[in-house]
Order: sequence, then structure tokens, then C-alpha cells
Amino acid sequence: MSPNRDLTELRNIGRKIAGRLQAVGITCENDLRRVGAAGAHRMLKKKYPRETLAVCYYLYSFEGALTDQHWNDIGEHRKQQLREHIG
Repeated sequence: MSPNRDLTELRNIGRKIAGRLQAVGITCENDLRRVGAAGAHRMLKKKYPRETLAVCYYLYSFEGALTDQHWNDIGEHRKQQLREHIG
């Protein structure tokens, strides 16, 4: 496993989400790790304030990308922690 993969090589991250992440300066796995799932979600909310960012498609997808699991497999306790961090 490469320590700094392209965003689209990460689980749960397709071209559309990768493009959005790149628009806020997150261009690779290390960038996403640096800001974390909640930080990335907050950055996108700031960039796209009028859009609804479904937590399952964004917040949970980012966490799953960082932990190499499908977003739906993240435990409910962790999902709650993540939701608390995005305010």
C-alpha cells in the first residue's frame, strides 16, 4: 500500500468527490490524512455553502478512505463522533 496514493485510489472516493477535494486543496491521501475526515467535510461546506453535503457521501466516505473500509461499515459510535466534529 502506497503511503501517498491518488485520491481516486482510495476506497469510497470517485472522480466527483476527488474533484471537490482537489478544489479545496486536498490532492492526495496525505493531504486527506492531514486534515482528517471532519476537516475535509468542513472545508467543502465552506467552499459550497449552498449545497447539501450528505454525510454518507462525504464525511463517512472520507473516514472510510482513511481507514480502508466501506463508509457503511464504520461503526455508529465513530459516525457520531465524526458528526460532532463537523458541528
